[in-house]
Amino acid sequence: MTIYNFDEIIDRRNTNSLKYDFARERGFPEGLLPMWVADMDFRAPQPVLDRLVAVAQHGIFGYTETKDDYVAAVANWFSQRHDYQFEPSWLKKAPGVVFALALAIRAFTKPGEAILIQSPVYYPFTGCALDNDRIVIRNQLVLNNNRYEIDFDDFERKIVDHKIKLFLLCNPHNPIGRVWTREELLTMGDICLKHGCLIFSDEIHGDFIFPGHRHIVFGSLAPELADLALIATAPSKTFNLAGLQIANLFIKNPKIKGAFSAEVRATGYSQLNSMGLAAAQSAYETGAEWLDQLMVYLKGNLDLTREFFQTNLPKVPLIEPEGTYLFWFDCRNLGLTPQEVNQRILEKGKVWLDDGAIFGPGGEGFQRINAACPRSVLREALEKIAVALA
Repeated sequence: MTIYNFDEIIDRRNTNSLKYDFARERGFPEGLLPMWVADMDFRAPQPVLDRLVAVAQHGIFGYTETKDDYVAAVANWFSQRHDYQFEPSWLKKAPGVVFALALAIRAFTKPGEAILIQSPVYYPFTGCALDNDRIVIRNQLVLNNNRYEIDFDDFERKIVDHKIKLFLLCNPHNPIGRVWTREELLTMGDICLKHGCLIFSDEIHGDFIFPGHRHIVFGSLAPELADLALIATAPSKTFNLAGLQIANLFIKNPKIKGAFSAEVRATGYSQLNSMGLAAAQSAYETGAEWLDQLMVYLKGNLDLTREFFQTNLPKVPLIEPEGTYLFWFDCRNLGLTPQEVNQRILEKGKVWLDDGAIFGPGGEGFQRINAACPRSVLREALEKIAVALA
C-alpha cells in the first residue's frame, strides 16, 4: 500500500495559482496566508500524475472523447462509494459544475423568472442566476443549536408563490457543511414533484463525508425524483483536479437531458479537455486508497480545529461539519461588526478567508476556512486568527 504524506508543504507560489498568486488582483494585500478558495494543498494521487505524464509524453493533444472504459470507471466509483447506479445514456460530461449550473438555468428558466436557493450558499448559485437575468428567491436555512435545518413550510410556499421551475440544491452544503439526510432530501423532492419544479443537485463535495454521516445521491431516492433531477458531480474537489475542468452529470429524464444538451451545443462547446478526461478516469480507477487516507487526515484537521476553537476562541463556535473540507465558524458573539471581524483577520491576522457575507443572507458575521492543507499550515492559520480576534 502506498502511504501518502499529507504533511508535506508544497510551495504553490509563482505557479499562477488563483489561491496563492492573485491577492493583489483581487483587492487584497500581499503576504496573506491563503485559506479561502476550495482547492487543496495536496498533490493528486500518484497514479493520476503518472497518467498525465504519459499523456503529455505522447505529445499530441488532439480532440478527445471517452469510450466505455471511462463510463465504467465513473459507474464503478459511484456504485462502490455511494451505492448509486446509472445507465450510460444518463451520463453527460461538462467542463465544470458551475458551467453546468449556468446552462441549467438557461435551459429550464427564462429571463425574469425565479430560481430557488438555500442561503447561505456557495456564491456562484446567486451569481449565475443574476448574471442570466433571473430572480433569486431564498429558502433561508435556520441555525438551531449550532446546526442548520430546512424550513420546509417556507420552501414549499416560495415554490408556489414565485412559480419556481428550478431549485438549486447544494449537497453536501457549502459553506455550512450539512450532509442532508434521506428524510430531508425526500421531503424537498416530494415538494418539488408536487409542484413540477426541477432540481439541479450540486454534489461536488459528495466524497468528503465525516464519520456518522452518509452522502445520498439525489437520483437514488426514487425513480420519480430522479426524473426531475440533474445530478452534478466531479472528481475536481475529490482529487484536487479543479484546474483540469471536468464534471459528470447524471440526467435520467431524456427530455431534460435533451434540453440541457441543446444549451451546451448553443455555447459552441463540444469535446472536453483531454488531460481532464484522462485524469478523471485514472482518479476513479485508482484513487480510492488515496482518498481513504486523505479522509483520515482531514478528520484530524477537523479535530484540531474544533479543539482549537473551544480552547482559544470559546465565543466563536465552529459549526460542526458533516461533510466538505470547508469549515464555517460564527463570529457574531465577539461584539464586533462583520466588517470589523473581516478587517481584523485580514490586517492583524494576515489570513485570507472567505467572508461569510459573500454567501448571501445569513452569512454575515461568519467566516469560512479551507482546512484541506498540511496540519502545520492549518495550525498557523488558526493561531493567527486567534490573535486577530483576541
